[in-house]
Amino acid sequence: MCLGIPGRIESVYEDHGTKMAKIDFGGVQREACIEVIPEAKPGDWTIVHAGFALNLLSEEEARETLDILEQMAELADLEDQERSG
Repeated sequence: MCLGIPGRIESVYEDHGTKMAKIDFGGVQREACIEVIPEAKPGDWTIVHAGFALNLLSEEEARETLDILEQMAELADLEDQERSG
């Protein structure tokens, strides 16, 4: 399964002519290409998949998505406990 993960743009810069951003994923920072969202700026939230920012979203949408991902992880942990228990 492939997931796009929400992250907050910390900085925007160019690398060899490609628009890039440093993005914070809950304390983990990674770089991503933001060519498809040239209007992106620090403070914006985006969905990132495989090193590419796909679109901008509101902070509320990002938090909702993060909450859903956390719930999925909790359910997976419960399933693992049931199997081993």
